[in-house]
Amino acid sequence: MTDKPVSEMTFEDAMAELELVVSQLEGSQVALDDSIRLYERGETLKKHCEAKLKAAEEKVAQITLGSDGTPDGLKPVEGA
Repeated sequence: MTDKPVSEMTFEDAMAELELVVSQLEGSQVALDDSIRLYERGETLKKHCEAKLKAAEEKVAQITLGSDGTPDGLKPVEGA
């Protein structure tokens, strides 16, 4: 586990750390205080990953199709 701010992580880095957090919690070899800290970090990582996925889905949804059914271009996403 790193101390890198979650907001600076890529989706892939956050998922990898989230998987590590889950495996540590499942192993039950962690003290209660550490378990709480890990759970909180995991929750932050989960929210970050969900936000990254939602942003990616919104970008994909902005693809417009031409009259022949092929991608015609991209519409900019608001705030991007």
